[in-house]
Amino acid sequence: MCCKLAPNRVALLVAEGLEEIEGLTVVDLLFRAGIPCDTISIVPERTVTSSHKVTIVCDRSLADEDFSFADYGLVVLPGGVPGTPNLAACKPLTDELCRRMAADEPVAAICAAPTILAELGLLEGRHATCYPDRLPTLVEHGAIVDEGSVVVDGNLTTSRGMGTAIDFALSIIAQVKGQEEADRLSRGIVYSC
Repeated sequence: MCCKLAPNRVALLVAEGLEEIEGLTVVDLLFRAGIPCDTISIVPERTVTSSHKVTIVCDRSLADEDFSFADYGLVVLPGGVPGTPNLAACKPLTDELCRRMAADEPVAAICAAPTILAELGLLEGRHATCYPDRLPTLVEHGAIVDEGSVVVDGNLTTSRGMGTAIDFALSIIAQVKGQEEADRLSRGIVYSC
C-alpha cells in the first residue's frame, strides 16, 4: 500500500489553553509508531499550560532562531479553549497554514481547531469535521460537513474532539505508515472501536 503522507517530521503546535489529550495522544502514538514529532510552542516560552492546568514543556518554539516549518512534513493543530483562539491569533502559523493548503501539503486539526482553517477560507468545498458545537462555523465558510470520527480529504485530516483523539492519531499513522501499522498499534494499546 502506498501511504498518502510521508512527513520527515511532524509539528504539533501548542498554544496556551490547548486540550492536552488531543495533543499528547497524537505525540504518544506517533512516538510508538516511530514517527518523529516535535511539540512546538507558538510563543517564545517553551512551557505551556493546558486548558486543564497541565504544564507541557515543548521541544521547540516558533521563536527559536533555527525554527523553520520547512523541517516538518505535517502540521497538527490540537483544539481546546482558549488554545484554538490562541493558535488562530498566531500570524506565522496562519500564514503557514494558508501556504500548506495552497501547496496541497498535509495539515491535521482536531476539535475546535478546524475552525481556524475554515475562518481562513481554506475549507470551502472540502470535507471536514470538528467539535459538534463548532460545526456551524465550518458550514458558514463552505465546508462539506461530515460527522465521522475522522475525516480525510486529500491533504486535510480533521477530527471531532478529545474522545476521537486516538482515532485521529491512528488515522495519521495509517496515512504515513499504512493501515497495518495503525492496526498493530491499536492492538498494542488495547484499543477497539
